[in-house]
Amino acid sequence: MAPKLETRNLDLWYGSFHALKGVSLAIRARAITAIIGPSGCGKSTLVRVFNRMNDTIPGVRIQGEVLLDGESIYAPSVDLRQLRKRVGMVFQRPNPFPLSVFENVAYGPRIHRLAANAAELSERVERSLRQTGLWDAFKERLDASALSLSPEQQQRICISRLLAVEPEVLLMDEPASALDPIATAHIEELLIELKNAYTIVIVTHNMQQAARISDDTAFMLLGDLVEVGETQTLFTRHADPRTEQYISGRFG
Repeated sequence: MAPKLETRNLDLWYGSFHALKGVSLAIRARAITAIIGPSGCGKSTLVRVFNRMNDTIPGVRIQGEVLLDGESIYAPSVDLRQLRKRVGMVFQRPNPFPLSVFENVAYGPRIHRLAANAAELSERVERSLRQTGLWDAFKERLDASALSLSPEQQQRICISRLLAVEPEVLLMDEPASALDPIATAHIEELLIELKNAYTIVIVTHNMQQAARISDDTAFMLLGDLVEVGETQTLFTRHADPRTEQYISGRFG
């Protein structure tokens, strides 16, 4: 099966700093791919490539290919707004808008004009909140401020906001690192459910998390993609000694 996302010989520089070095990675559709490695190894830089968020940083230069369904995301014909609708992102710390629960989730559909009327918009909001397990808690108080919610609920709102525009790929940059262990477990369970409908790429510094929830794992070090494979295989039968050294805690 053709990969949903793919990089081929991808290099990225921040000015003179070579952040990604010849990275070739294929990401399966409807699976969770974890990207692990020590701080500063290029994990977040790589995941931000997939919806061209690095484009906003001055001095960034890219060589190589980045493909979504076999098509270059850097082709002149690519509409960035449409790309970021197809490939959405959730960040390390929850970042709900200072709006109500309803307006947070409705924001994307309004921007992209995905609902023909108020009834369709309400249906889309309800569906997204159901997907993240928030509907029962908030169906009677959709006007509550999203900023008043717990950190876990705020992160779920951010995921709901993403799902409301019906993306194909969910990029998750350390989505549970600001949460307590119980909230983290809830977010992990949610991601496992969501992979039935979405392709998920998660950056994590937590190897136990990668082992628990991912189907495939990519290990990065100093801008290089050292090793990638099915998670169980990578964690138990490493092809590269650096992978074993990192997983066993000898560095990182």
